[in-house]
Amino acid sequence: MAGTRAALLRQCPLLLPRNREGTAYEGFLTAQGRDFHIRILLPMDFQLKNASIECNWHLKKILHGYRHILKQRLHSCPDLVSFMVELKTVLEIALKNTQDLHIPRPPEYYSCLVRDLEVLGWNKVAYVDTDLTTVKLKAEDSCGRQHLIILKLNAKYPTEAPDCLVDFPVQFAVSWMPQSSLIDIYNQFLAALESLKEFWDAMDEIDGKTWVLEPENPTRSATTRRIAIGTNVSVNIEVDPRHPNALPECYFLGAEHAVNPLRIKLNNNMHSWDPEISLLRNLQDLLEIDFPSRAVLEKSDFAKDCGICYAYRLAGAPPDQVCDDPRCGQPFHRACLYEWLQGLPSSRQSFNVIFGECPYCNKVRRSDENE
Repeated sequence: MAGTRAALLRQCPLLLPRNREGTAYEGFLTAQGRDFHIRILLPMDFQLKNASIECNWHLKKILHGYRHILKQRLHSCPDLVSFMVELKTVLEIALKNTQDLHIPRPPEYYSCLVRDLEVLGWNKVAYVDTDLTTVKLKAEDSCGRQHLIILKLNAKYPTEAPDCLVDFPVQFAVSWMPQSSLIDIYNQFLAALESLKEFWDAMDEIDGKTWVLEPENPTRSATTRRIAIGTNVSVNIEVDPRHPNALPECYFLGAEHAVNPLRIKLNNNMHSWDPEISLLRNLQDLLEIDFPSRAVLEKSDFAKDCGICYAYRLAGAPPDQVCDDPRCGQPFHRACLYEWLQGLPSSRQSFNVIFGECPYCNKVRRSDENE
């Protein structure tokens, strides 16, 4: 938590924590020499996709056309620091385009843009706004997946490159010269799609053949998957989009007696990872398991409701704590369990870690609010 706050302070020195838990931040976001008031509220499980962002009407108006982009970034960024970097980038683009709206475009701007679109082909155009300042182009990669690139053109086009927004897990940087055109951007877009083919192939196989608990509806930029292994047992993987066939970071969730053997197998078999076979096949070989199949099992077979709030999702997140007693194995949301243990007169607390009895089997267990 201290490391996160320090990194956040470096990126946004005017954005400060409002509570000890690190779930509320308030202050100012600086872009183009201007400060914008902002408040960020995180859920107790720190899931960014369920964060609440509050700002004044002026900033809300500036970012209005970028809401879907910010929503994607909330789902794909691994932490608050990464999201704030993305937010500042989007805000810079939005401010630049807002300023450009008041700059009259010369006749050459429109003739050049229409000519470029005609040469590119209108069949590749998904959307053009009435001001001819925003263009969405569509493309299909070699596997038939559909993709969009959003272009925000400034008044100096084609002398200056448009701002490009894509749903990629890596940065998309456009190479541009004064004589460049939309065709050059489109070709670079196609090349970038092919460079990410193996990554999307690996993620699509996981999404199609296993039960993914999180994210529920992954974007193309999402690099994590929480895959069900058994009842209240899952593994969270973080895949490197540049090296999708490499061993990903793995974090197991579930009761200790269930996940410890999986950790041991992963460590013992790590040397046998084969980059020539698929990511999913490698994971199954290393863990010596078959992931529950979507063709055979239903999600309800291993996704159980929280034993305290009796719901599967709390603020969008499924239960991620499980009682360690093999005879119990009841799942809980971390926030629910922490609140339950806090209310027990027999519980004891050390900093943010609280110890108390499981509400189902009375086994003493711990809960870390910020774990």
